[in-house]
Amino acid sequence: MTEPLKPSTRLRRVSRGDKPAPKSIGPSPTITNPTTHHQTTTPSALSPFLSRASGQETPSAYGRYSTTSYGAQGGDDSGGFLAGASSQQGSQGGGKAYQDESLRPVTIKQILEAEEAYAGADFKIDNTTVTQITFVGQIRSINPQPTNITFKIDDGTGQIEVKKWIDVDKQDNSNGEFELDAHVRVWGRLKSFSNKRHVGAHVIRPVADFNEVNYHLLEAAYVHLFYTKGPLGDSGSGGAGGGANNGESMFVDGGGYGNDSGGAGGQTMSKLTGCGPQARDVFKLINDASSNEGVHLNVIMSSLKMPVRDVLAASDELLGQGLIYTTVDDETWAPLEY
Repeated sequence: MTEPLKPSTRLRRVSRGDKPAPKSIGPSPTITNPTTHHQTTTPSALSPFLSRASGQETPSAYGRYSTTSYGAQGGDDSGGFLAGASSQQGSQGGGKAYQDESLRPVTIKQILEAEEAYAGADFKIDNTTVTQITFVGQIRSINPQPTNITFKIDDGTGQIEVKKWIDVDKQDNSNGEFELDAHVRVWGRLKSFSNKRHVGAHVIRPVADFNEVNYHLLEAAYVHLFYTKGPLGDSGSGGAGGGANNGESMFVDGGGYGNDSGGAGGQTMSKLTGCGPQARDVFKLINDASSNEGVHLNVIMSSLKMPVRDVLAASDELLGQGLIYTTVDDETWAPLEY
């Protein structure tokens, strides 16, 4: 009669062994997997940074784009570490829009070239207001001061100073974890003082996985295309900053010129609205040519019955618009497909 009690006894021992665990995710008290218990006790504040390891993906505001989340999350919930911090902000009472406080993945070149209408005005990248930004780069110098630490960060597109203020009450010694030439991710706000731009950092952390560097550059490129070309699959006139790309291509103009009837071709032909009729005729002839070497000046003159002066003027106009380029010589042109 004592034998049947042994399994029950073992279950009770396992149950008592589980009691020190801070939290249980299963309905049964007999779960003893230490890995599972470790995962369930992970602080929720770290979940944006750990979702990559667990394979979770976060929906994005940019359409057909989900991030693997290295803590960037380009524009979603202000980027993980600020999630919910500005969720109550909006257009009520004339305040700034929520999107204006969203986190934007950028390159340093974009930071340095951001538009500022006047001193103290909001910065704009791709004609869109940016405040909170994130980028990845290498530390080129570290300059500790009594009240802040100034880092010079280089991401291959440019260099910028990043200031991290020291919390004196906490005796912050955050510069001890950083080394020269190490990769870091920065979250902060773009600022300008005495006509010199810098980033006031909220958080700086080392990059442990080099894939994060490549991921960030892809994310910054994707968001740039979203604001300049519109969301993927959108058949309207575009997103926040430009015309829509009616395909899945990541190319700037969808990879071709084609017809006037919408899509990438219609988008490119719409650029000709600023060109004269002769430039339009020349472009159509060049674009329809089958030769990979382009079309020579003499062929254009003969086909369009156009004087050399007008052909050269039209070609200069198209070159200035970035629609054609020279090939075998300065008088042979081909359509610029990028």
